[in-house]
Amino acid sequence: MNKTRQQELIRWLKQESLRAKRWTRLSMMLGLISGLLILAQAWLLAGLLHNLIVNHAPRDTLLQSFLLLALTFALRAAVTWLREQVGFICGRVIREEMRKLVLDRLHLLGPAWIKGKPAGSWATLILEQIEDMQDYYARYLPQISLAGIIPLLILVSIFPINWAAGIILLATAPLIPIFMALVGMGAADANRRNFQALARLSGQFLDSLRGLDTLRLFYRADAEIKQIKDSTENFRARTMEVLRLAFLSSAVLEFFASISIAVVAVYFGFSYLGELNFGHYGTPVTLFAGFLVLILAPEFFQPLRDLGVFYHAKAQAVGAAESLVEFLTVEAEQPVSGTEHFATCETVTITATNLQIMSPQGQRLAGPLNFELTAGKSVAIVGLSGAGKSSLLNALLGFLPYQGQLKVNGQELKDTLMTEWRQQISWVGQNPQLTEPTLRQNILLSQPNASDAELNQVMEQSFVSEFLPLLPEGIDTLIGEDAARLSVGQAQRVAVARALLSPCLLLLLDEPTASLDAESEQRVMSTLNSAAKKQSTLLVTHRLEATEKYDEVWVMDHGLLVEKGSYQQLLAQSGHFARLHAQRDRDLPL
Repeated sequence: MNKTRQQELIRWLKQESLRAKRWTRLSMMLGLISGLLILAQAWLLAGLLHNLIVNHAPRDTLLQSFLLLALTFALRAAVTWLREQVGFICGRVIREEMRKLVLDRLHLLGPAWIKGKPAGSWATLILEQIEDMQDYYARYLPQISLAGIIPLLILVSIFPINWAAGIILLATAPLIPIFMALVGMGAADANRRNFQALARLSGQFLDSLRGLDTLRLFYRADAEIKQIKDSTENFRARTMEVLRLAFLSSAVLEFFASISIAVVAVYFGFSYLGELNFGHYGTPVTLFAGFLVLILAPEFFQPLRDLGVFYHAKAQAVGAAESLVEFLTVEAEQPVSGTEHFATCETVTITATNLQIMSPQGQRLAGPLNFELTAGKSVAIVGLSGAGKSSLLNALLGFLPYQGQLKVNGQELKDTLMTEWRQQISWVGQNPQLTEPTLRQNILLSQPNASDAELNQVMEQSFVSEFLPLLPEGIDTLIGEDAARLSVGQAQRVAVARALLSPCLLLLLDEPTASLDAESEQRVMSTLNSAAKKQSTLLVTHRLEATEKYDEVWVMDHGLLVEKGSYQQLLAQSGHFARLHAQRDRDLPL
C-alpha cells in the first residue's frame, strides 16, 4: 500500500470518529485526569520517602500524606476503569454506525450486485473487519493526544527540580515514535493482506459447504480439502507475520524506554556520589528530587508505550478500512429508487419502451425491449440461459438499473417508491429463501393475520400438507438454518404457498418448479397456472410445455424479445420457439 493511499485511509478513519466525538473527548479527559493523578501520586510518594529516610519524621505526622496517597491510588484505578468503559462505548457506537452504513449500501445496491461476491466475504467485511476497528477508536485515537499531553505535564513538573533529568527525558523521548513508525510501516500492508486472505478463505469455505454434495458426486472432495488446507496455511502464515510486527514494535519501545530510565538512574547515582555536579540549580540533589524523577520517568514513557501497544490497532484498522472504503465508494449504477407513491389500483399494466436493462457495473444485460403486459394477462418467457429473462424480472423488482421507459399504469418505475411497489408483487424463485424459524412463520411471512382456513388452503394447493406428517411438530417445526430440515423441493413448495397466500397485482415466477420431481412439478404448475389467471403474471421457465396454458409466450434471445404469440402460434412458425421445442425433443432420452 503506497503512502498516499494509507494517508487517505487514515483520514477516512478519523472522519468516522466524529460519529462518537463526545465519547472520544470524554476518554481523553479521563486520561488527562489520570495523568494529573500520576503527578500527585509521585509527589506524595517521593515526599513520604524523603521525610521518612532523610528527615526521620514520625509516622504519626505523615498520616495525612498516607491517606492522600491511598486516595490517589483509588481514584486512579477508578478513572482507569471508567476510561476503559467509555472507550468501549466509543468503539461500539462507531462500529454500529459503520455496520449500518455497510448494510444500507448493500440494500441500496441490491441483490444483483451482492451476488458478485461470495457470502463469506460479506460476512468477513461486516463482522470481522469492522470489529477489528474497536481498539483503534477505543484506545489508539484518544492515546495520540495523551501521548503528547502527559509527558509534557511531567516535564513541566521535573524541569523546576532538575533540568538535567528533564533534558535526558526530552532528548530520548523522540526515539520511541521514530522507531515505532519505522517498525510499523509494514504493519498496515501485513494487515491488509491478512484481511484479503481471510475474506477469500471465508468465501471459499462457505461455497465448499454449500457445494459439498456436488464435490462428492464428482470425486472432488479430497482436492477441495487440500485447497482449503493450503488456504488455511497461507492465512496462518500471514497472521503470524502480523503478530511478529506487533511484538517487534513492543520490544523496540521497551528497549528505548529502559535505556532512557537507566540513564536517569545513573545520573542521579553519580550525583549522590559527588561525581556529577550539574542540573540542580546550585543546590544539592535531594532524595526527594531523585525519587520524584525516578518515579515519574517510567510514567513519562508509559503514554508512548501505550501508543506503541495500540499502534498495531492503527495498522489493523488501516488494513480493514481499505476494503470498506473501496466498497463504500465503488462506482455502480444504482437500482431504480424513486420518491413518488404508487397509485393504488386493482390491476396493473406494464409498458416498456426502448427498455435497456443494465448491470450494476453499467453493462447492458438486455434490450432494447418493447412490450406491454396488460392487466390480468399471463405471459411465459422462454429462452436459452443468459438470454436476459431473469434480468427482466430483476428490473421489474427494482434490483437492476435501466434506461428507457418502464411504466406501471403510466407511472415511471424508477420514480416510484420501491417499498410500495414491491408490496404489490408476489415472487417465487428457483432458490427459495426461508428466513423464519418455523414452517408456519415462513408461510405467513407477508400475511401474519391470515386465518387457519386460508393457511390450510394454500398448503393443500402447494402440496405442503403432503410432507407435514413427516415433521415432528408439523407446521410448527423448526426448519433450521437455510431450511436444513427440508429438502430443496419441500422448501420450494413452502415458497409457493407463501406466494399464493399473498394477494398481489403482479405474480413473478422464476423457474418455480426447478427443484421438484416430475409429478410434484405437474401438480404445482397446475396450481400456479390457476393462480396466474387472478392477476398479471410473468413466468420464466426452460420447460416449454409449462407455457401451453399461458395467454402469450415471449421468446428472448441475446437480451432481445424475438418472438411473441400463443404457444400454438409459435409452435406452428419456424422460429426460435419451434427450434427450442425441436431441440428439447431431440435431447429427451428415448
